Amino acid sequence: MSGADVTPRPSVVSPTTFGPSALATPANGITILRLAATPVLIVLIMLWGASWFTFVFGAVLALSDGADGWLARRQGATRSGAFLDPLADKVVVLGALFALVAKGILWWVPVALIAVREVAMSVYRSVVGRHGVSIPARGSAKVKTALQDLAIGLCLAPPLASHGTVLSIAIWAAAALTVFTGAQYLLDGRRAARGRVGGPTVVEGRRSDGTGSAA
Repeated sequence: MSGADVTPRPSVVSPTTFGPSALATPANGITILRLAATPVLIVLIMLWGASWFTFVFGAVLALSDGADGWLARRQGATRSGAFLDPLADKVVVLGALFALVAKGILWWVPVALIAVREVAMSVYRSVVGRHGVSIPARGSAKVKTALQDLAIGLCLAPPLASHGTVLSIAIWAAAALTVFTGAQYLLDGRRAARGRVGGPTVVEGRRSDGTGSAA
């Protein structure tokens, strides 16, 4: 044998700063700030409609979702984050959409479809969770949120705010993907429930950013 060291080395696992039960974490702090900033975004939309200041403010809120996910990956995902992060996503999106409808920028029908789906899936997730069923997240759920954010951003950007056709296409595309991912989530929930009854352990769904389930 050669003189090379062939002794197997133990793998090094990076410790996390916070455990699953932690509440006061930097990631949760950013999520709480997103929730607290949503009424400000609604007021800005109602006062000014499409403006660069409102656009930038909304963009910061949307991009901050990635910041709390990055922190959660580095410092440890928590159960509170798994609840708060998707809640913040829905509050920001629905708050902005309702304000855009009230301002007359968007038609209420696609926004109503999005709202019904988001609320229904939150209730469904809570119900099946009480029965011990966790539903794996799909990448399409994150694309859905990104498309919703894009539709809102187009409504708030002054050069595009007057292009009703562009805004209509954007919001209907977001509504269609939102309903589609809702149907996916229901089907995945049925499969997960059958798998649990049959015996195999159901793997808890996590968002790709490590902060919680995406629906």
